Amino acid sequence: MKRTYHGSCHCKTVRFECDVDLDAGTSKCNCSLCAKTRYWKAFIGGDALRMIAGADNLTEYQFGGKNITHFFCKTCGVKLFGRGDLEIMGGVFYGLNLSVLDDLSPEELATAPLQYQDGLHDNWGQVPTEIRHL
Repeated sequence: MKRTYHGSCHCKTVRFECDVDLDAGTSKCNCSLCAKTRYWKAFIGGDALRMIAGADNLTEYQFGGKNITHFFCKTCGVKLFGRGDLEIMGGVFYGLNLSVLDDLSPEELATAPLQYQDGLHDNWGQVPTEIRHL
């Protein structure tokens, strides 16, 4: 079931709201960026995220194939989400950092379905052979 959540960076300069269906699943990837930041995400459609404040305080980062733009707060450095535009994902989408959702309870997160992705080898449909560090 979709629910509206509110998210923010550590310093609260960047704030947004988004519609997320945790029952649709969450994921962790083993690419270098996701593994190093312990990025746990949920994918949402391009119209499911609405900025409330601080859009001008976001900085962008891309790597690899540059299919995803990662957004961080310029002040505190927290990664809030990534944005991409891929046909296989239905067009514009966000990979939402679940740890920045201020009103997501630990119980909701613990019971959300979790899928592991092998982004390190660009084999997104495959579970990585090693997941202990994700």
